[in-house]
Amino acid sequence: MSAISLKLPDDLLEASNRCAVALKLSRAAYIRRAVERMNRETQARLRARRLADASRRVRGESMKVNAEFAAIERAPDA
Repeated sequence: MSAISLKLPDDLLEASNRCAVALKLSRAAYIRRAVERMNRETQARLRARRLADASRRVRGESMKVNAEFAAIERAPDA
C-alpha cells in the first residue's frame, strides 16, 4: 500500500474525524472509504456517459433498421 500526504481545510478534517469516530474507524480508513466511494461514483458516471454517447451515435442507424423491419412486416407477401 502506498502513502500520500494530504492537506485538508481544518473544518473538513474535524468533520472527518468526528465521522470516523462515530463509525469506529481510523481516520485513514474513513478517508480511504470516502475515496473508494468517490471512485465508484465517478466510474459509474463515466460509464453512463460512454453508454449515452454510444447510444446517440447508433440511434440514426437503429431507426433506419427499425424502419426496414417495419416495412417488411407490413409487406403483403411477408
